[in-house]
Amino acid sequence: MTLVTIAGWIVAGWLLIVGLMFVGQRTLLYHPDTTPPDAGGLLASGLRPLPVRTEDGLDLTAWHRPAAAGRPTLVLFQGNAGHLGDRLSLGAPLAAQGFGLVLAPYRGYGGGAGTPTEEGLYRDGRATVAALESQAIARRQVALWGESLGGGIATRLAAEAAADGRPFRAVILQAPFTSVADRAAELYPFVPVRWLVLDRFDNLERIGVLGAPLLIVHGESDSVVPASHGRRLLEAAGSPKSGIFIPRAGHNDLPGFGLADRIAAFLEAPG
Repeated sequence: MTLVTIAGWIVAGWLLIVGLMFVGQRTLLYHPDTTPPDAGGLLASGLRPLPVRTEDGLDLTAWHRPAAAGRPTLVLFQGNAGHLGDRLSLGAPLAAQGFGLVLAPYRGYGGGAGTPTEEGLYRDGRATVAALESQAIARRQVALWGESLGGGIATRLAAEAAADGRPFRAVILQAPFTSVADRAAELYPFVPVRWLVLDRFDNLERIGVLGAPLLIVHGESDSVVPASHGRRLLEAAGSPKSGIFIPRAGHNDLPGFGLADRIAAFLEAPG
């Protein structure tokens, strides 16, 4: 076998890998649990179904617990795995302090119709906010909370709201990435991912125009999304902004490092 033949097989194998990654990239990005969440557990925690109708005609269900008087409402956009019912434990400590809580639905997750894509999840997020506004809850009473992938939705919606002149109360990003393309390039340096990524969630592009106070919370030991992503976002963001980078914390264990109390303190801070 000649060197030319060997080189040809190597190139062919590389092209095959790249092709398979391109075709299957959304299965790498999204990991939905398609079973419906446990309604009993959600109801027992004081949440109630909130119908959500998207601009492209999907009927989804958010879960909402109203705020105590004078408290803002947190809209929680989850990370890429599981379904909204898994985030009850994430939001419950803040709901117990009187903050309103909305667990936002995603298409293709938790028994919802459709298939997740970047543009689709933005539509789901807009529809969730619209459903909340139909309950006479204004954007100035709403804080967007994005967990990992959900940070892309929170950032996009906040930038759109600021451009419309109706910004949100605050934005909280939990273990966010600068963009899917940036993280993919770190994970797969042998693939030209920046040319191939379909769903980019480019938070770095939008972080400077949120029009609302920003809190970034990131674990210094996060191996899924390194804390360097959170630091880059914080540096690029406009003021007012705060960053909390927690030693020894990883990607999924931030609640065990006082996440709820840190968010509450941020939302209660004057100004």
